[in-house]
Amino acid sequence: MPRPPDFSVEERRGVYRAISERRDVRSQFMPDPIPAPILRRLLQAAHHAPSVGFMQPWDFILIDDLHVRQRVKRLYEQENERAAQHYQGEQAELYRRLKLEGILESPLNIVVTCSRSRGGPHVLGRNTVLDADLFSACLAVQNLWLAARAEGIGVGWVSILDERCLADVLHLPADVYPLAYLCVGYVSEFLTEPELQTRGWRSRLPLEDLLHHNFWGESDNIGALIDQQVK
Repeated sequence: MPRPPDFSVEERRGVYRAISERRDVRSQFMPDPIPAPILRRLLQAAHHAPSVGFMQPWDFILIDDLHVRQRVKRLYEQENERAAQHYQGEQAELYRRLKLEGILESPLNIVVTCSRSRGGPHVLGRNTVLDADLFSACLAVQNLWLAARAEGIGVGWVSILDERCLADVLHLPADVYPLAYLCVGYVSEFLTEPELQTRGWRSRLPLEDLLHHNFWGESDNIGALIDQQVK
């Protein structure tokens, strides 16, 4: 018989609720500062992410300086204009109407970086997949994001930035990669659905279309397999 879970029913529901209700926030930020104890909890959650070889490649740059954020906003505007050129017609019009960042509106920006030389030249578990350090830093972002949702705090990831230009603005060492530029703060609301879905950009794919059985493209008896695992 499987061992009973360590988490209560209510605790498990909280985990799944945070996952389900997490949103990429762009336009609902409020100016209220994040209390220091809560901000520390978010950073501790990020710092407790798993990492290849326990190398813990992340650092966190907390940005509240308006001048720095204005420079980053200009970088975003340049790259966003370039990105808009990929779309035509109605899709181009929709793209230009989308708000894809909250750099100035959010009270705090956090940059999660990846120190690619941390742990030395030979990190346990990274010999074959050299980008495993980047994947590890992404897990720190996810931890912070879910913890923030549980605290009622919104997070938005600004990916429309040239990482080399951003590294120059932040004075990053050569071996440090700016993995995620996050806008963080309390919000007026959490949308019930992802904003890109409600705006008609894309919809969530059905899970059933993404399941394979033993080999790519094989899905026979996948439902029976899942049912068997939970018996």
